Amino acid sequence: MRASTLHAPRDIRVEEVPDAALRRPQDAVVQVVRACICGSDLWPYRGESPREPGQRTGHEFLGTVTDTGADVVTVAPGDLVVAPFTWSDGTCDYCADGLTTSCVNGGAWGTPGSDGGQGEAVRVPYADATLVKLPAAAAGDDRLLTALLSLADVLGTGHHAALGAGVRPGATVAVVGDGAVGLCGVLAARRLGAERIIVLGRHRVRTDLARAFGADEVVAERGDEAVAAVRELTDGHGAHAVIEAVGTEQSMRTAVEIARPGGAIGYVGVPHGSGSGLDLSVLFGRNITVRGGVAPVRTYIPELLPDVLDGTVDPSPLFDMPVDLDGVPEGYRAMDERRALKVLVRP
Repeated sequence: MRASTLHAPRDIRVEEVPDAALRRPQDAVVQVVRACICGSDLWPYRGESPREPGQRTGHEFLGTVTDTGADVVTVAPGDLVVAPFTWSDGTCDYCADGLTTSCVNGGAWGTPGSDGGQGEAVRVPYADATLVKLPAAAAGDDRLLTALLSLADVLGTGHHAALGAGVRPGATVAVVGDGAVGLCGVLAARRLGAERIIVLGRHRVRTDLARAFGADEVVAERGDEAVAAVRELTDGHGAHAVIEAVGTEQSMRTAVEIARPGGAIGYVGVPHGSGSGLDLSVLFGRNITVRGGVAPVRTYIPELLPDVLDGTVDPSPLFDMPVDLDGVPEGYRAMDERRALKVLVRP
């Protein structure tokens, strides 16, 4: 089969790799119908996160089950399914607590020895616990398929950030970052009843989309100027809830400075660069709570799926550049150069 691989910084190739195939009785094989490129995929692409030459790429996909192991009972060949960006066994203590990303037998697509989502097919370990069955009718609805793909990562990650930040009805929410995760943070905050949403971002196309998703105000400044702008908008207090969706020291520092006393920060930006931007004395003195990390999206899919199916939440506009499998290298270039927000891959 064909799949995308990373050989060196900015060297993405689409080449023949071994076919996805069952290895264990708990496995399934999924033919990929939709995949995409994530903002976090850019860190190894840029050489900022180490990868082995030839390692597979991509961790977001949905598709059709083509084969199942003897122990698989919840999905069958022909079923349309979505996969979260990590697999999990569903039985360990962490899975029981809903923290599927810490599963003792878990793993992530594209790690050495596993298939990546940006390919023709994927072997799925622990298929019963990992895969979520989707309505068969969705297969004929292009917009809905695209929206459902967001359940593999970004929608659940935005939801995780909103929960970590304590978003609640009546709250003022600030979202640091106008990428796909930040925009899903806007969707999540609106869904959870936020009264006012302020987005910090500088890219007009993205901030316009943020407004369409429910943001009330946009702050285009950065650093101290951004902090001053948010404080002015909030009568000097800051936001009850701050979603940090970038992962740099500057973005975290900004998140801390725009949180009001007693507020909370939900951080999901993949950390990169130096330091954390956290001054414990500031957090302590202002009673600011910090929660977040890798989103256990498998836990959130059942809750979010109905709203995506009925259109209450529609993340499909995030995917602004469709490519086929051969177009994956150009898709990475487009996202790296900010010519695309989130690239949709149709193998």
